[in-house]
Amino acid sequence: MNIHTQQEIKQLVVFDLDRTLLNKHSQLSPLTLQTLREMDKQGIHYTIATGRSFLSAEDIIKGHTFSLPQIYTNGVVTFCPAQQRFSFDNCLGLDETLAATEVMISNSAHPFINALNDQGERIVFHGEYKNRFEQALLEQFELSPKTRMLPLSRLNHDFQITNISMIGPRDEVITAHNNIEALNHLIAYSGQAIEHEAYRWIDVHHAKATKGTAIAKLKELLNIESIICFGDGDNDLSMFEIADECYAPENANIENKQVATAVIGHHNEDGVAKFLTKRFSL
Repeated sequence: MNIHTQQEIKQLVVFDLDRTLLNKHSQLSPLTLQTLREMDKQGIHYTIATGRSFLSAEDIIKGHTFSLPQIYTNGVVTFCPAQQRFSFDNCLGLDETLAATEVMISNSAHPFINALNDQGERIVFHGEYKNRFEQALLEQFELSPKTRMLPLSRLNHDFQITNISMIGPRDEVITAHNNIEALNHLIAYSGQAIEHEAYRWIDVHHAKATKGTAIAKLKELLNIESIICFGDGDNDLSMFEIADECYAPENANIENKQVATAVIGHHNEDGVAKFLTKRFSL
């Protein structure tokens, strides 16, 4: 991680975004924003560790105080606001990316490959559209001035490949997930798609790229003594393992609840904000 800082922090609070810190509208609620401001006043340090890309989270946290290095794409990308610089860890190689893409393709879904350059420009490589949700998502990407769309044929060794994503019918995504698990050095996360109850999403990374490994590096970099984290999904379990305290919202997966220090309120009822208010007497 090519980020240098002289700051020393005794305790760091780390938030997952979706279904944890954000409400059902993928927003920071008024109470959450107030809580973050109170944490700032009391000198309580915090950051985010999300499966989202930098660009998909940028508008959500824009204008709010997230001054410390932020972790994106499940640990592949770290962004340092102070230096306006990205660093990359455990990106995917070209050969393993193509192999993963091949086993993920189905009759009704086609994966798309995400890459990022040093300026924060997102490059999305894709093939033919195979379902309407996939098409709508990629058309949304095209509207972003910081996103460049390229055909799969343009993919080469020159790009920092961060992850592979796909949205498709439930059974086909589950099959893709099983196929990925059979490949070495890769890890897949999947869940219910918000677009349709019969559809699921899947996100594939290098197996060494996790929120836990990224937070462990951040802990060393900032001389942090203890970590408190919040998360709801399987991609949060790696940071639960290294945290001194870990909390799962009421809506979290069963696995998260089982290993959490405690289960707190629902993400759409300001569970994190209410817990923090009591925890730190805000």
